This record gives sequence, C-alpha cells and structure tokens, in this order.
Amino acid sequence: MNPVAQMLPQAAHFAQMQGAQLAIVLGIMVFFGTWGGHIFQRLHIPQVVGYFIIGILIGNSGFQLLRPDVVKVLNPVTNIALSFIGFLVGGELKGSVIKKNGKQFVSILIFEALTPALLVCVLVTAVEYLFTGDFTRSACIGLLLGAICSSTAPEATTNVLQEYRTRGPLTTMTYGIVAMDDAAALILYAIASTIAAPLLGGHTASFGAQMLEIGRDIFGSIAVGLAFGAIVMLIIRNLMSDEGRVLSFMLGMLLLSTGLCDLVNLDNILASMAIGFFIANFAPRNVQKIFTLTNKFTPPIYVLFFVVVGAKLDIWVMKPLLLILAVVYVIGRTAGKAIGSWFGAWITKAPETVQKYMKFCLLSQAGVAIGLSVQAGNDFPDSVGSNILLVVTFTTFCVELIGPVFVKYGVTKGGEVGMNVTEEDIKMKSKVADVTWGSEKACDPASPAIVKDTATICTILESFESHHNQTFAVSGADGRLTGVITLEHLKETLLIGDMAENMLAMDIMDKPEYTCTPDVSLPDIYRKFSETDTEAIPIVDAEGKPLGMIEKFAVDHYLHTKIIELERKLQSMGA
Repeated sequence: MNPVAQMLPQAAHFAQMQGAQLAIVLGIMVFFGTWGGHIFQRLHIPQVVGYFIIGILIGNSGFQLLRPDVVKVLNPVTNIALSFIGFLVGGELKGSVIKKNGKQFVSILIFEALTPALLVCVLVTAVEYLFTGDFTRSACIGLLLGAICSSTAPEATTNVLQEYRTRGPLTTMTYGIVAMDDAAALILYAIASTIAAPLLGGHTASFGAQMLEIGRDIFGSIAVGLAFGAIVMLIIRNLMSDEGRVLSFMLGMLLLSTGLCDLVNLDNILASMAIGFFIANFAPRNVQKIFTLTNKFTPPIYVLFFVVVGAKLDIWVMKPLLLILAVVYVIGRTAGKAIGSWFGAWITKAPETVQKYMKFCLLSQAGVAIGLSVQAGNDFPDSVGSNILLVVTFTTFCVELIGPVFVKYGVTKGGEVGMNVTEEDIKMKSKVADVTWGSEKACDPASPAIVKDTATICTILESFESHHNQTFAVSGADGRLTGVITLEHLKETLLIGDMAENMLAMDIMDKPEYTCTPDVSLPDIYRKFSETDTEAIPIVDAEGKPLGMIEKFAVDHYLHTKIIELERKLQSMGA
C-alpha cells in the first residue's frame, strides 16, 4: 500500500487516457519534468535525476497522479525515446575509432560484464542461503541476478554526456561499452536461465534455442537498422538544405523502425543504433549533420522517457529480505563494474583517464535489466521470478538516482566536460572581454590599441609593427574616447611622405560612430559588425574611456585558436 497516494483526493488521479486527459497528462510530465531537471541542474546535479524524481513523485511510488494503468499506456513513449538514444549512440561509433580502440572495447566489455555477474552471484547466493537455508534456490537467484546486473543503461549515461558536452577517450569508450554490453547481458541470462530451469522447475527454452533467439534478435535488429539507414541516406542526401524536411524524414524512419521491431520482436535500440552507425560511417559528410538536427528534437522526448521510468517504479512492495538482497546487489554490481572496467582497461593499456574513471560511467541500470527481470518472472513464476523482478526494480530506482551523478563526476575528473564544442558554441558563451591574441587581451586599459591624441604617427606605426592591431582607439586629454584610426588612415598618411612625421593622432583620426562594452556577447558583436559594415569597434568602459579595439579578424582568430587548443588537449589525452 502506498500511503503517499492517499494524500490526494480521488479527482487528482488520472486513471485513464482519453481525449483531453492525454494532453493534460503529457503536459504535466513534460512541464514538471523539465522544471525538475532545471532545479537539479542549478544544484550542479545532472538534469536526468530531476526528470526521474518527478516521475517517482507523480507515479506508483509517489502521489500517483498517474495511476498504474495510465503508466502502462505510456510504454510506447519509452520505446520511441530508446530509439532516439540508440540512433545518437550509433552516431558516435565511428569506424576509425572502433578500429583504433577495438581491443580495448572488447577487453573492457568482457571484464565489466563478467566481473559484476560473478560477484553478485556469489554475494546474493551467500545472503539468500543465510536466510533461507535452501542452497539450490539461493544459487539460482544468484545466477539470474548476476546475469541481469551485467547490463548498463545507455539512456541516463548518454543524456549526461550530451548535457555536459563531453568528448575524449573516456566518452568514446563509454559510448562503445553501453552500446554493446546489453548483448553480453542477454547471453549471460540465457546461460543462467538454462542452468536454473531444471533446478527450479521453470519452463525456459533450451540453451541452444535461447542462443538462436538471441542471434535472431541481435543480427536481425542490426540488419533492419542498416537497411533503414541506407534508405534514409538515399532519401535525404540531396535535401540537406531543407532542414525541416530532413528532420521529418529522419523522425519518420526512426518511428517506422521502432514499430517494425516491436511488431516482429526485435531490439529497437540495436536497430536504431545500426541506423546511426550506418549514417556516421557510410553517408556523405553533409548528411551527417542529421545527428545535430535530431539532437535538437530530443529534449522533450528524453523528459517523457525518464519521467515514465520513474513513474513505473514502486518501492512500497519491498520486503526486508528483498531489501537486503537489493543492497548486496548494488554493492556487488558497483564493485564488479569498477574492478572489471579497470582491469580490462589496464591489460590493454587504455588511456589513463579510461583506467581511472571508466568505473563511474557504468553504474546506470534500466531498460534491459528490467526487461530481463520481467522475463525471469515469466520463466520462473512459481519460484524466484517475482523476487527477481522486485529486486531489479528497486535497485534500478537506486542506481538511476546516483548513476548520472557518478557519470558527471567521472567525465569531470577525466577533463572531458565541455570538450565537444564547435566555434559556434564558443562564440555563444564568450564576450568581448574574453577575446585574446596570444598573451594580449583585446580589452585592457593598457592595450597597445589605445593611443593618446597627441601621439605621433611614428609612435603609432611602431605599435602597428609590433602588435596585431590594425585599428587604434584615440583617447583625449580627459582620458575619454575621442577618435578612431584605421589601417586606411595610416596608408594615406604614409603617402604624404616626410611631412607625416610631424602629424599627430588627432590630425588623422575619425570621430567614433560606434562603441561597445566588455560584456557584449560575441554573437552580438558579430551582428554589430554586419549592421554597421565595419570590422573594428572601440571598447569603452562606463565612463567612455577606451579599453581597446575589438576587430573581426582578431575574434575569428580567437575562436579558431580555442578549437585548436581543444584538439591538442584531446590528442594529449589519447583521443
């Protein structure tokens, strides 16, 4: 019984989804989910935790604004969201990266899957036997939970990586592992359920039949995804100038792929991943910006997905023994992931950041683990099935709260936060005061671009020869901006000959028509360059005193230099 749900009147609960109720329910989920994500982001906690907690509050574990039947109706939302996640993850799996890091991928995958499976199996078996005295039952539940715990959820992990714009060897390895270890979990579950079935009297299929089914699932999903990827590439490769139409084709193809996979019982995540992989590796370069377009569409879908996941969980059905097993499961899984990922990285000499911080990026657990626990419930309905489902559901609740926080910690310590940016991203976040040329700041009271109105032409030319500035801000006797000298002014002065030596800055300067302040953003300064048909604007303080010149070529140089610095840093990290 959920005591929290009794706090609201009956009218506040949505028990069905008809007509206007559908719009209201989706509106509540997106609005409050986004609000929760914003609050947690302000607290420097990944926004996905906020989505998840809002789902818990309005779902089965909380106030039950959404009754269980309504939550079940929203299952298609999770399938669609998982397809988008799979597509974007597939886009990160570049063939060149896989070729370069293939040995490390395989090594880390094997050990980060097998180590927690073994550790959880031993610990759960020991604790269950301690309480029940039934070794056969204890060993079976240990085997099944060990197999299930090997999976890592890509949803929350990739959301954090995208939120914090990460890039580097740790990010690359994380994308690869979360993309592939679901297959490892399926195989381990097939082995565990085959062993447990005759001991518990379950009705699971033979090991050979299960492996054939897994093969059909994996290779069939990949084949569907590659086929859809080829089709969508042929359709959109000549339409890239029409972004709206391209996005519509891409979304339609992902929805068709999701629906077809659900219809024939294939893995929609793997199929979508194959679509992304195909476009990233075989499509023309101009087609690959489809990932950027799709990414702009996904935020509300992600919000719905994580709110639904949170709403599904019910923490009120846990019994004391199951709570103990859940704690042991989380401890064993966390330790196993940490030891296995470190060892797999160490023996293949992976970059240091991967060895040290990979363990923090593999804690999330969701879709596949819950799906396998449901399968265990179906395979062993009269023995351990219900207990496995409850343990996995509760542990999912726990690790989905802490997993994203650890992912953020890992990529932050690995130095990869903010590395996945373009010149446009840097421009959006920068101001006039940030612009530099080497060690010189564009905005500085001592800037060489500032000259007195009594300065001689020779002094100005000497400054021109030793610094990058091509325009100069002229200050008067009171220290305020009185004029601007451009490169054209200097050229005209030199044509005069020897007489120019006696000329002063005040003799050749023009009155300034435009100025800016240090806190003006770079997008705004680019707009000002365009609107005023100029490539240099004086920077002034609140009193009108010059602080330097902001020049378009210098801003371009600053942005380009920042990108080069990021690339060099990535190379030094082993990316």
